[in-house]
Amino acid sequence: MINIGLTGWGDHDTLYADLSNKKDKLLTYGSHFPTVELDSTYYAIQPERNIRKWIAETPASFKFVVKIHQALTGHAAVEDYAESKLQLIEQFNLMIGPMLEENKLAMVLIQFPPWFDCNTGNINYMLYLKEYLVDMPLAIEFRNDSWFLPEMKENTLSFLHDNGFIHSVCDEPQSGHGSIPFVNRVTSRTALMRFHGRNVAGWTKKDLTDQEWRAVRYLYNYNEEELQELARKVKILEQKTKDVYVIFNNNSGGHAAANAKRLIEILDIEYRGLNFQQLKLF
Repeated sequence: MINIGLTGWGDHDTLYADLSNKKDKLLTYGSHFPTVELDSTYYAIQPERNIRKWIAETPASFKFVVKIHQALTGHAAVEDYAESKLQLIEQFNLMIGPMLEENKLAMVLIQFPPWFDCNTGNINYMLYLKEYLVDMPLAIEFRNDSWFLPEMKENTLSFLHDNGFIHSVCDEPQSGHGSIPFVNRVTSRTALMRFHGRNVAGWTKKDLTDQEWRAVRYLYNYNEEELQELARKVKILEQKTKDVYVIFNNNSGGHAAANAKRLIEILDIEYRGLNFQQLKLF
């Protein structure tokens, strides 16, 4: 099954044009898409009440792609959030618990930074995370091209496959060592595809502030030809896996929702069991 969704549900204004209560955004989102990437977990361990609220507001078949905490991927210092790495992992495991109980977890996304290159220490760290992140599917996304150099590509894919990791297939700007090529290969019965756009100029931070970078990094609107191309690649993975999760992350300019809906049309998908979608009277 192909499950198409977006990164987060809060910033997609075109979905909420007629929404009077902003607290109902997830309910409305769940009437459009069967999955979402939960990125608030990247910034903080969420309280159980939030997790259970999100579970209750989504359809029974809805799935969350949960992004792992930034301090577990090297984007931030562990000591700013917990006494130790193991304590932070334990907190993350407890947070995920209700999603596992309710069968709402698609996978945990472990997105490593551009400086996480291909070496023995980093390979061992992935195995360390696998040991302690128990009973949950883990997806690995690289941002350093050393993992997919010609002499390393097959080794990387074999490592992911042999250890039960889901390979995150990325469409992103090609800007040197801080990006990876589109490698349309699966390493698990579940596939993950993340579409970040192709804005090469905005992909690297350079001398921008954090706020300025966020405004341009994922600023991209896929055109019809590109969406048709991506649809063909999605269908290839559909033939090789049980489930394909497709996440549009190109939302700096608000294009993700429209691009995702167009891909659904191209693939001729009709989702059943979504939340009720309130119709406009006029």
